[in-house]
Amino acid sequence: MNMKYYILSSFFLFILGLLMFFEGIVLIYFDQIYLMDWEMFSVNSLEFSLTLIFDWISMMFCGCVFFISSMVILYSHSYMSDDFNKLRFLYLVLMFIFSMFMMIMSPNLISILIGWDGLGLVSYCLVVYFQNFKSYNAGLLTILSNRIGDASILLSIAWMMNFGSWHFFYYLNIFNNWFFYLVVLLILAGFTKSAQIPFSSWLPAAMAAPTPVSALVHSSTLVTAGVYLLIRFSELLFFFDLSFFLILSLMTMFMSGLGANFEFDLKKIIALSTLSQLGLMMTILFLGFPLLSFFHLLTHAFFKALLFLCAGLMIHVMNNTQDIRYMGGISYHLPFTIMCFTISNLSLCGFPYLSGFYSKDLILEVMSFMESNLFIYSIMYLSVGLTVSYSVRLIYYTLIITCNIYVSQSYTEDFYMNFSMIFLVFLSIFGGSVLSWLIFSTPFFLVLPFVMKIFSFFMIFLGGLLGYEMSKFYYFFNSSFLNFYKFSFFFGSMWFMPFFSTYMLSKEFLSSSSSFNFNLEVGWGEYIFSKLSFFYVVVLSKLLQFFYYNNLKIYMISFFLFTLMYLVF
Repeated sequence: MNMKYYILSSFFLFILGLLMFFEGIVLIYFDQIYLMDWEMFSVNSLEFSLTLIFDWISMMFCGCVFFISSMVILYSHSYMSDDFNKLRFLYLVLMFIFSMFMMIMSPNLISILIGWDGLGLVSYCLVVYFQNFKSYNAGLLTILSNRIGDASILLSIAWMMNFGSWHFFYYLNIFNNWFFYLVVLLILAGFTKSAQIPFSSWLPAAMAAPTPVSALVHSSTLVTAGVYLLIRFSELLFFFDLSFFLILSLMTMFMSGLGANFEFDLKKIIALSTLSQLGLMMTILFLGFPLLSFFHLLTHAFFKALLFLCAGLMIHVMNNTQDIRYMGGISYHLPFTIMCFTISNLSLCGFPYLSGFYSKDLILEVMSFMESNLFIYSIMYLSVGLTVSYSVRLIYYTLIITCNIYVSQSYTEDFYMNFSMIFLVFLSIFGGSVLSWLIFSTPFFLVLPFVMKIFSFFMIFLGGLLGYEMSKFYYFFNSSFLNFYKFSFFFGSMWFMPFFSTYMLSKEFLSSSSSFNFNLEVGWGEYIFSKLSFFYVVVLSKLLQFFYYNNLKIYMISFFLFTLMYLVF
């Protein structure tokens, strides 16, 4: 009976997603924006109202979120069938989707906070869903990192109190020096939610959640909320020089692409690829192209959801083993799944005429037109090459090499899992072209020199070659990965960022609290305030007890003493 709820939820979300997407097409065609204002109650001149904004950005994004969520819930119908708390899982996922809906549809910072906080809290519940030590630590790191962003949203609300309204679109074209602090707070919130440097460590840790949740979180919900918030406030960003944040986003993109090439956990590789794409969205946003950032946000959502669903099925049949070194030759046993997996990987690489190509190639060419320096230009293209490198490495390990013996394999392709992939495959192939025709009424025509035009293809080819070279691993093979193990460990551990976020922060606090506890709580404090009073009471009671039991002797001795003293004096 519980599993019927999954299919019903999936069906309703699918219909809602289609309706919203078509509504977005209508709004972009007629260039209209609707605001729905619901006044809850009014006290004198103070009114409490809930406002929803219906424009093409919010409707298209909501349509994509609901569509991908419907496929993920249908996928979960099979994936979570043996789980004891499967109904609770469904409720948590639906709460997660509703929080994202509130965040997308709100033009008001207070109602944005409802969705923003809801995302953080429900994501914690989903990360700790499996209830073990690893999940608990990952969940704690996730929620504590996200609380920084929640605090900055609260500070933004306090900062906007003097403006007369918390609706952000009233102030987008007004310049004021005070706005700089608001922009910094909003960027801090966006960086924590989208896991940019220095808050990157929580995103791979959140892989402790069930795979369907990872597909939802990393494609269109939690991590994209920060990018979406900054897209909404992008007209405020143009007033200030944000080169510092541009460099941070670029470094996030480079660091995660480099780390994915040294990782062996299948879900972590895909998580790091998400981090790389988020860095790309943030980079082009800070360069001044929010529409391109939003375009890549939508196309990335399609192929990343498909990538996670395929990876989830591969992990499922491998008896929950995520190490890619145990995989190999899966294409013989799961042909349809591997076909979907390869299409989504190629779309991620920016293979021509798949959905990722339309947004990624356009971003690279527009970036080439910017007056940026050689450092930004080279790191951008290097990051694209690294994306191809870890994708080729992933395909090589799972498909091409011979079957690695692992005892618990049970290769069966499930109908519901494969059915949910079919729609996402079509979106991964055709989604980019359809969205580019809808969003850009006039197609981009960028004229670049031949070398700059072909440079992205050259980096893709170079990245593929590098990925193949890094994948070769057999007996007696002189592996550069092992020869330069310290470098490999440094690059593969996200530049020690997880250590800084966990041990480095907690170690000093733990040692100082232990010292305080030892010296004050169980030391002088306890001795003076607890033990000393008790000690005095014990001594006095012993003295009284001594008098009580020895009263005759004491009276006789005192009588003789007094008599003696009297006679002497």
